[in-house]
Amino acid sequence: MLYRAPRHFSQISPLKIFCLIVVVCAGAFVASIVTPRVSSQAAGELRFELPANGNLRVENLRGGVIAEVWNENYVSVAAVGGEQATKLPAVVERGEGLLSIRLARGAANAARIDLQLKIPARAHLAIVTSDGSVVVQGLPAALLTQSGSGEIRVELPNNARASVVADSKTGSVSSSIDSLAVNRGASPQLQSRVGGGGSSVRLYSQAGNITVANSASASSRVVTPAESRTETISPSVTAPTPRQRPELIGPEQTATPAGTPAPANTGPVEVDEGDVIRVDTELVSVNVSVVDRGTNRGVNDLTKDDFRLFEDNAPQQIAHFDSASAPFNLLLLIDLSGSTTKVVDTIKAAALHFVNAARPFDRIAVITFAGSQVVVSPLTTDHEALRQRISAIQKPEGSTKLYDSIAFAMDEVFREAKDTRRNAIVVISDGLDSVLPNVSGEGSTLTHDEVIRRAKEFDGVVYSIWTDTQSYEPLSPLDIQQETFDLAHDRMKDLAEAGGGAFYECEKLEDLSGAYDRVVADLGTLYTLSYRPTNKIRDGSWRTIRVNVNRPNTVARGKRGYFAK
Repeated sequence: MLYRAPRHFSQISPLKIFCLIVVVCAGAFVASIVTPRVSSQAAGELRFELPANGNLRVENLRGGVIAEVWNENYVSVAAVGGEQATKLPAVVERGEGLLSIRLARGAANAARIDLQLKIPARAHLAIVTSDGSVVVQGLPAALLTQSGSGEIRVELPNNARASVVADSKTGSVSSSIDSLAVNRGASPQLQSRVGGGGSSVRLYSQAGNITVANSASASSRVVTPAESRTETISPSVTAPTPRQRPELIGPEQTATPAGTPAPANTGPVEVDEGDVIRVDTELVSVNVSVVDRGTNRGVNDLTKDDFRLFEDNAPQQIAHFDSASAPFNLLLLIDLSGSTTKVVDTIKAAALHFVNAARPFDRIAVITFAGSQVVVSPLTTDHEALRQRISAIQKPEGSTKLYDSIAFAMDEVFREAKDTRRNAIVVISDGLDSVLPNVSGEGSTLTHDEVIRRAKEFDGVVYSIWTDTQSYEPLSPLDIQQETFDLAHDRMKDLAEAGGGAFYECEKLEDLSGAYDRVVADLGTLYTLSYRPTNKIRDGSWRTIRVNVNRPNTVARGKRGYFAK
């Protein structure tokens, strides 16, 4: 398990003044959350510099998001909510390549909080909500919105140049722009260009409606995060006036200027839930899925308070929590060697089924292998392009280098995954690497033990689907013996266990689509817990992790530990 940079904070007394804390780790981080070229800021507003690459990710699991493109070169963030929402428990982190703003899901009775942003036109903006609506006014350099059941509305300027993709699995997509025609029978329902193309605009909702409109012709019904689906408001109103505006507490006006290093942190930093903090002390991240013992079904409505985490039997404080709805980078690694030659079409059909079953906001990559690896598609949310590439898959040549290909897939995830998404690899194979006895051809250079170690260190989860390709009883000493088939099966199971995922058996390739369905369902119950170990010594030793769930008849499944490097 690799360490992951943190994106959150813990607690201090609520009587303390909220502040922005920048902690320097590894010697060279610079304070970067400031108020650039602005002498004052409105009450309840925070202002942040955008990284040079323009990457901005906003995740609000407690409400909706309104984003407006403006001419300033910094990001403005404010909040609106109910009368109980007096603090904003937001996580803000600005790294060299990403400004991340995250509002985690609250308790069952927690007040709704919606985020209002003003962003530069150069922003590469990603917005994620659960049931909150999303409104984007203007056209940033790139836009990706993903919502579970929230409505999405994007208002483009008259001179917009953009490539637009919009799709809702159970909701509807509509457009008032002539050049952006909707095909309700297609998937995605809208895929077209305006102004000859330019900025990438991708809009996905699981159950909410999606609207694309021209800002000059915006209708009187403006979807705002705090309104219900039947409410009509004035076009001049962009958000309801809250009874009490939540505080977004940021740097004091006498804050240290940008470029001034902060003092090194020598111990744990505890801040109140309402504080905004950037910490670059390294965290350990653990992916766990939770199932009900009685029904064996996943449990996907848990919060951070439902978990207890231990390292070497010592209790740890969970510092960051990603719910089951958080997006993934998914990589399919498909074995096309040996006896799969005659069933390539079946395997391709199953891979297409996986893409259709996956959530639209998950990024998916596909790699096939035999004696070498072929990147069919890098990580992408363009599922239509992905389907086309899968349909064009050709069988690689050579023997079976399973272990080398697994390592290649892990390296590919790290090379391509430059965001804060969670990572997962799904391996489909009979497990017969050519290094095994009587398996013909040149085998992997990596050993099984080395791959297992890498799976334990992988910053993500590894699933394995074992396919039974044994078509004969071994009658000759030169045949692959039953012991080898059994060993291959067990090693595929070991891989999933080391990678913290699940192991599935597929006795017939025709059943592969069903196995993929189970993987997708399992991913929908996967939580990510991050903590700062109380044992600070990094001696490369193995640390055992145990996760308990405070809900009757449930069990958490995931990696059993990590190497403290």
